[in-house]
Amino acid sequence: MAIRVQTEDFDLSEEVRRLRADDLRVGAVATFVGTVRDLNDGKDVARMTLEHYPGMTEKALESIVAQARERWRMFDALVIHRYGELGPGDQIVLVAVTSAHRGDAFAACEFIMDYLKTEAPFWKKEATPQGERWVDARETDTAARERWVTGEKA
Repeated sequence: MAIRVQTEDFDLSEEVRRLRADDLRVGAVATFVGTVRDLNDGKDVARMTLEHYPGMTEKALESIVAQARERWRMFDALVIHRYGELGPGDQIVLVAVTSAHRGDAFAACEFIMDYLKTEAPFWKKEATPQGERWVDARETDTAARERWVTGEKA
């Protein structure tokens, strides 16, 4: 398991290659890459600044991945989350999971992302033509996380 919180961009292909690392047990790799949009809530976005709480952020991400390990049969996981100033199209986050079968990989990857959006201490500020604004958590993110507790389908 690897958790990285960094300012630098990442190369999806290289990260997945390293995650698999010639592990012939791996039958599935599920990935999610989140990027900065140029529009949010009907407003143009020129840039986004992400802040985090060093130390606490990594611990929160480690806890989320540990919870996923308890629920699904996965071999390994990688979470990379960027912080600092990012522009539209820039990569923000990578979640990658390896397992023997796609069902475990897909579910664990989605679970990690759903919990990351609501439980990891990151703060987003967007720069729009109308000025800067902090981005509040979305109700849809909370609902996505809650379905893992209630067992409801998204």
